[in-house]
This record gives sequence, C-alpha cells and structure tokens, in this order.
Amino acid sequence: MGKNTFGKTMPRALSQNLKIMGEQIMLARKRRHLSMQDIADRATVTRLTVSKVEHGDPTVSMGIYARVLFALNLENDITLLAADDALGRQLQDAELLRNGWSSESHEARFNGRVVKDEDKVK
Repeated sequence: MGKNTFGKTMPRALSQNLKIMGEQIMLARKRRHLSMQDIADRATVTRLTVSKVEHGDPTVSMGIYARVLFALNLENDITLLAADDALGRQLQDAELLRNGWSSESHEARFNGRVVKDEDKVK
C-alpha cells in the first residue's frame, strides 16, 4: 500500500505563497551567483530537492526549507514565520477584555503609571 501524504491538494492561496517563497529562495541563490548544485551540497540534499524548493513543492519538509535557507545564510528568516500574528493578538485581547481586563486597568498596572493614548506605540 502506498504512502498517503495528501500534500498535493491545498488551497490556492497557500500554493501561491509556496510558489512565491520558492521564487524568493531562487532569487537569493542567483544573487549569490550559486548553482543549484552548490546549494544542494551545502544543504546536504539533492539538486532535485533544491529544484522542488524553488518551485514551492508542498511535499518538501520544513526541515529541508530550513537547510536551504541555512545554505544561503538566511537561516534567521525562518523565525519570521507567524511572527506578526495580528489575528492571534486580536483574539487574545478580546479574551482579556471578556475576563475583566480593560485597557484602563491594564494601563494602571503598567509600572504603576497610566500610559496615555498619545504615548502608545502604534
């Protein structure tokens, strides 16, 4: 019985984002005047795998993407994934407000002083 990965079927927006990410990786490689084989050797993967990464193939593991980024000296870029979680912050803020944390009570607790709206970082 074959392995069922169901990794080929995904929402269009996600496929497009993977393709864009692959193109960005390819451009980073080309800016450095490196061949696919150079990256494959540095990332200890095959040239075919690097090609899959550059095409945004959804079946390539995150670990491989991380190794390719490392080979390009872009390993810290992986920490940018989900770093700006606006929806998560909105959900958390709504929960805090439901639990009795108003912005005024939070400001009053912040280092014992009230931060005015005009002083806040937007």
